[in-house]
Amino acid sequence: MTSPRIKPVDRPAWSALQAHRASHGDAHLRALFAADPRRGERMSAEAAGIFLDWSKQRVVDETMTLLAALARECGVPERIEAMFRGERINVTEGRAVLHVALRAPRGERIVVDGHDVVPDVHAVLDAMAVLATGVRDGTWTGYTGKRIRNVVNVGIGGSDLGPVMAYEALRPFSDRSMTFRFVSNIDGSDFLEAVRGLDPAETLFVISSKTFTTLETMTNAHTAREWSLRAFGGAVAAVRRHFVAVSTNAEKVGEFGIDPANMFGFWDWVGGRYSMDSAIGLSTMIAVGPERFREMLGGFRAMDEHFRSAPIERNLPAIMGLLGIWNANFLGAPTVAVLPYDQYLHRFPAYLQQLTMESNGKHVTLEGERVACETGPIYWGEPGTNGQHSFYQLVHQGTRLIPCDFVAVARPPEELGRHHDMLLANVLAQAEALAFGKTPEEVRAEGTPERLVPHRTFDGNRPSSMIVVESLTPAALGALVALYEHSVFVQGTIWNIDSFDQWGVELGKVLAQRIIPELEAQGAPDPTHDSSTSALIRRLRSLRGKA
Repeated sequence: MTSPRIKPVDRPAWSALQAHRASHGDAHLRALFAADPRRGERMSAEAAGIFLDWSKQRVVDETMTLLAALARECGVPERIEAMFRGERINVTEGRAVLHVALRAPRGERIVVDGHDVVPDVHAVLDAMAVLATGVRDGTWTGYTGKRIRNVVNVGIGGSDLGPVMAYEALRPFSDRSMTFRFVSNIDGSDFLEAVRGLDPAETLFVISSKTFTTLETMTNAHTAREWSLRAFGGAVAAVRRHFVAVSTNAEKVGEFGIDPANMFGFWDWVGGRYSMDSAIGLSTMIAVGPERFREMLGGFRAMDEHFRSAPIERNLPAIMGLLGIWNANFLGAPTVAVLPYDQYLHRFPAYLQQLTMESNGKHVTLEGERVACETGPIYWGEPGTNGQHSFYQLVHQGTRLIPCDFVAVARPPEELGRHHDMLLANVLAQAEALAFGKTPEEVRAEGTPERLVPHRTFDGNRPSSMIVVESLTPAALGALVALYEHSVFVQGTIWNIDSFDQWGVELGKVLAQRIIPELEAQGAPDPTHDSSTSALIRRLRSLRGKA
């Protein structure tokens, strides 16, 4: 393995890719497909129920060969093994990175500091299953004996984005007699709308905070506690029947009034954005049941095994990650649009925003040196076909190159007339239009007036990948999430950054703690911030009647 202190831009494969970009990078997809009638078949692969077609990316065989060489020069295979072995590859926090252990089967051994963590994982899963089954079958009741019919997940970041995305994606598998809602924002409106219309006697809150000190989560948690206690005449004992915790801080959980037996833990080797298949997924398990939740874990596991064993050239997460490197660092594309053509995946782009940008939005290397290339492209998107009537104009005819990841689901849970065929036709058409565009000659051949020809011309050569699953089952969702998790890892390894810390979220939190008392003070404080922030504090106090 080459020394990690070598910057990626100084590696031979990086230089070879730059030369390749200069000589082949502008080849048009129209020409590439014309020269290779089997391109669409060759540039595709399948694993863990996921089919990936990257033939509409602006690459040729040599591009992929050079990208694979770059991955090997940067030590991607060795880093994969280091992660699965439980080495402390999160160097700034001195932690292992073992979200893969969350879906390891019973009997497998993954050792951290001499301790096999797999039995611990399954002990938590088993405890979650007991609670989830009790809530679903009505044997877990509220303080007054009423059945729990509402579950409200209270968290933020990965403690919210993962559960809400998974619930929405797997809604067809959920218990439709129950209501599931999610609170994350410290904005009081979020909480008020989440509990509107709910009966406190039938409502269970899942409070998700590893430390049980997260500002937003605990503010909402205490508001939820007050909301519940008002309905029960202040009976503190009610908290034990209407609140459970996903945390590792038993002392704080007990002080809150939650029975420590109903605290479900996870570990410092699980990052928040990689935690939806840990105890953070408790609300998901209650929604779909323990069996379906374990099917989701099986999908994660299948992609993990593929990622660990497949050669780079046929390794789906590696291919996705390397295409991202090519587009960002060699074609100069600063963003990636994620476009799921399935309404149940409407929260998937938001989930990926945290997974990708919190992971790889870094400006220094593992050694603390300034990076020498762009990292962490911006991920964004909306489900199709809605996006076609808003931002696709810019994707097709704008001046920026925007690579797209399309996600298509072949079979919906319920067929409604021609709807799904029309949906699939649109996702295929959009990828085709982006790749091949429409030439001025083609526009003129339609009888278009000459003055309108430039407006109706599409350059094409806009890269995209197509991800296809047969149906959006729990297993398929697990495999899809793992596909992106590992592609992020590949990119971070090549950029030589720590994809598993998130120091960038800390500074704002610290400053907010300083500003809160200045906004709440009864007397007029004298803010000592910059002139803009100090003036804004005074203005907001005035508007709130506190001047």
